[in-house]
Amino acid sequence: MRINTTKFGEIEVSDDTIFTFVEPIIGYEHLSRYVLVEHNENSLFKWLQSVDDENLAFPVTAPAFFDIDYQFEIPTEAAEKIKLTTVETLISLNIVSIPNANPRKSTINLLAPIIINAANREGMQIILSNSNYPVRYPLFKDEQVSVNS
Repeated sequence: MRINTTKFGEIEVSDDTIFTFVEPIIGYEHLSRYVLVEHNENSLFKWLQSVDDENLAFPVTAPAFFDIDYQFEIPTEAAEKIKLTTVETLISLNIVSIPNANPRKSTINLLAPIIINAANREGMQIILSNSNYPVRYPLFKDEQVSVNS
C-alpha cells in the first residue's frame, strides 16, 4: 500500500507493518492506523506516521536510548485491550516534542507512553496513574541540569 505523508512524501508500507490503535492517541480520537517510519538509519528516533492523515507524524523514541531511568507497569485492562500476554511482544515508545528553534531543548512525554503488541499490531496510548513522570521531561542531560537548577 502506498501512503502520502507530508514529512516523507509517498511511502510504501505493507499491511503487516500497520498498527491499529484500539484506544486513540490523546487529541487524535479519529485516527487509529499508524506505521513506524525510520527516516534515518541508526537514528534514535522513529516517526509514528498516521496512515489516514498525511500531516500527522509523531517523533518517538525509547527513554533508555538517553539513559533515562524509566519503568512502568501496564494496567491489566490496557494489556487486555491490546491482547498483550508476554513482554517479549511489547513495543514501548514515547512521544518527543522537538522545538524547531533549539532541538537540544527537546522533551519526552514519560507520563503517557505508547504501547504496541507486536504479535497482533494493536496499540494504544496509556496515561500512567500514580506516577510522578512528567509530560515534558528534558531529553538531553545538559538541558536536564539547566531545568533542574
